Amino acid sequence: MLLDPWLLLALFILLAYTVEAITGFGSLVIALSLGALLLPISELMPVLVPLNICLSGYLAWRHRQHIHWPTLLKLILPLMLAGTLVGYGLRPWLGDQLLQLLFGALVLWFAGRELWRMVRNHIAAPHPAWLSRGLTLGAGLTHGLFASGGPLLVYALAGTTLDKSKMRATLLSVWFSLNTSLTLLFLFDGSLLPSLHKVVWYLPLLVIGVWAGEFLHHRLNEQRFRQFVYALLVVTGGLLMIKAAV
Repeated sequence: MLLDPWLLLALFILLAYTVEAITGFGSLVIALSLGALLLPISELMPVLVPLNICLSGYLAWRHRQHIHWPTLLKLILPLMLAGTLVGYGLRPWLGDQLLQLLFGALVLWFAGRELWRMVRNHIAAPHPAWLSRGLTLGAGLTHGLFASGGPLLVYALAGTTLDKSKMRATLLSVWFSLNTSLTLLFLFDGSLLPSLHKVVWYLPLLVIGVWAGEFLHHRLNEQRFRQFVYALLVVTGGLLMIKAAV
């Protein structure tokens, strides 16, 4: 019973949302990368994506006064929605093994880059407009493939003039919009309803994780904790790639 992958996924979800509440990032990436070690990404997404709507929707509404609407509506959403639809359409053609390999590479790149930046105290420089748009479209593609557009989108927006509050609120609105769109697609393709009971079972873990994260937020060294999380993701990304290649 203890080896049931869906039971272990509950522990990963609890960890992911605790980390999200402590550091402000990564609940979907963490839960999906750890879960993908045990279960196919195609089975995980109809569970994890609707679950994330609850948190991102609540936080986006709570911080709605900080949303930078021109950036959201003119730059991010049009490109990411287009990329998400393309990524969603590609998923059946790629298959679970290749999806796992690509996702592992994305996680490894993201976590390795963040660790490197923390060690070197690197400050991100602005990208040219064409590169930012291309990366934003790519972020939509990765979101459609494995609901993880965050790494590329944050990289695309490097050096932006938005302050921390506006950036956070705008990104929360992006995740709420895109994950709602993906959930509707899962409803239409028939994968949501069979997974809905799992979403309901896991929902209390979201609340517990956020509460635990809020409790730990001021009791942990966030810099060291981030380093631990990124190191965990580096290992996880590498294991995903090895598992897919074997």
